[in-house]
This record gives sequence, structure tokens and C-alpha cells, in this order.
Amino acid sequence: MLGERPVSLMEVCGGHTAAILRFGLTDLLPGHLNLISGPGCPVCVTPRSTIDTALACARRADTIVATFGDLVRVPGTAGTLEQARSEGARVEVIFGADQALDLARQHPEAKVVLVGIGFETTAPTSAAVVLEAEAERVNNFFFLSAHKTMPLAMQWLLEAGEVRIDGFICPGHVSTIIGSRPYEFLAQEHGIACAIAGFEPSDILEAILLLVRQVVEGRPAVEIPYRRSVHPEGNRRALAILERVFEPAPSTWRGLGTVAGTGLALRDAYRRFDPIPALALPPEGSEADALEDEQGCRCGEVLRGVVRPTDCPLFAKQCTPEEPVGACMVGAEGTCRNYFTYHAQP
Repeated sequence: MLGERPVSLMEVCGGHTAAILRFGLTDLLPGHLNLISGPGCPVCVTPRSTIDTALACARRADTIVATFGDLVRVPGTAGTLEQARSEGARVEVIFGADQALDLARQHPEAKVVLVGIGFETTAPTSAAVVLEAEAERVNNFFFLSAHKTMPLAMQWLLEAGEVRIDGFICPGHVSTIIGSRPYEFLAQEHGIACAIAGFEPSDILEAILLLVRQVVEGRPAVEIPYRRSVHPEGNRRALAILERVFEPAPSTWRGLGTVAGTGLALRDAYRRFDPIPALALPPEGSEADALEDEQGCRCGEVLRGVVRPTDCPLFAKQCTPEEPVGACMVGAEGTCRNYFTYHAQP
């Protein structure tokens, strides 16, 4: 069916990246079928400006920063949250957004700042916690939104034109929330094949087969082989919570820069939970450093699919999971970390 025609497919989910590398799926595919890893790791795409804002919070004597494990090791301009904690800052690693609200209840003398990261998968739980804090009038709870949404970022990748993309393996967990309809413009307006995959090897291979058929037959569409979890309309209850608490906003991605409409900002009714004005913090910058990495690190290019991790001169040498230079080696769903763990090392 495919013949010798080259086809390039991009996955934009860190869970898919990890599964593809863990199970060696690229070794099962013909050489002219190219899989590209995109910006699917939420920890990896969180830019230095967000880390810098979190560090500014952590260095206040009256503040506790609550965030998720991998993020504490992501570098900002002046270090990491892990380093700040070693210097005495109050940084708490949590496993759910509700734990940050619990910290605010337990420490009424402190200001507790939840750094919310992730795509549409985790954003509803953050929204629910904001609603709970509002209902209980927990006045020492604040929420720094670093949440991002995926469909317009996928369009950005197409329009950037740095890599050839014939189809997207659409993110499974994100799609359980938003459904398949938000991707339809990619097929209709850009002629890009789309298939929403689950996370078992057979799920991903089925999605690849459907995408190849779409490309070869010239009929771009959005298909859902992951029907056990994804419906076209998505999770209406979760979407309603997102709509109530958040509004679309520009968002800065590590490696991509600022992408319009891909952020989730607090609506006016909940703006009092924003720590930047409430704690008189400097505003987050639109930073050129989202596009450039220091010390020769090529994380930004990896996130855009321009290079593979093994093309970076630091990979598996100066940059390892134990001593990461770039964010792509930090996140459990990061492409560099998964290449290091499962794939070719120099």
C-alpha cells in the first residue's frame, strides 16, 4: 500500500513518545515511514519564564510553592526549584492539584502557589480546585497557570514548515477531554491526516496504519481508533469546567515561542487567584530564550521535531537524566529522556 513513498507522521503526546521508544515500534516500520516526536511533554515545553516566576514565589519567606515532581528539576534563568528548596525555599512536590489546596488549608499563615502544568488532560482538575477554593473562600491559595492546549500548537508546527508532517498521531489523554472535533480543521483546512491513538503498541500501530491509508488515498480525516476512551464531543463535564474557569490566551512554549490561543488564563471572576498581581511579582516575559537553549543544548529543536536527541552534542554525555542540561532530559515523557532510556546512545 505504501510502496516507497516517504510518509512523515508526528506524535504530539509524551505518552506516545515513551511507548514508541519503549516497545521499539520504529524498528517494525519500513525506513521510508518516518515517526517524528513533537512537543508532547508538558514539563519540557514549560519555558524558563514560568520557572522564573515560580522561583520568585519560592524565594518569598511567606510563600509555599506546590508543583509536580519533574518540574522542580527544569532549569530557569537562575536555577531550579529543586535548588531553591535546597537553599531553604518551601517547595512541595504534589501528586494532585487538590493537595495544593490542602496545603493552603493546613498553613493559613502562608501563601500557597500551585504551579499548574499540563495540557487539556490535567487542566480540568486545576479548574476544579480553583472552584473549590472560591467556594470555601481559601484566601491564601493562588494558581499560576502554565496549562497549554494542543490543537493550535499543531497548526503552528505545520505553518512553521521546519519539518514535513503528513499526519498527526493525536494525543490520547488530551482527546479524552476535548474529543476529536477540535482537530477537524487540520484535516479540512490543512489536508493533514489525523488519528487519535491509545497507548498500547497495537493502538499506536493501528493509528499509523489508518494515517498511512489516509495519506496514500488522499483523504485526510480525523479517525478515532481509541474509541474505548475518546468520543467526538469529548468529556462535556470537564469542558464545561474549563470554560467556566479559563479563557484562551497566548502562551509561551519552550522551543516554539509564544503561540496565540494555546494558553489557559484565569477568567476575570477568578483573577484574584493569579499570584503575579496578588504577590506583586514581575510579569512573565515573552522571552527569546524560549527559542534558544544555553550550553549547546538543542532541546528546543527536539521539541519541534527538527532534530533527534542523538543529534545534540550533549546527549548522553554532559546531559543525562541524573544531570540534565535541558528540559527534554528532565520530564518522564521527554523525548531525550526516553531516547536515553530506550533507544540509541552514542
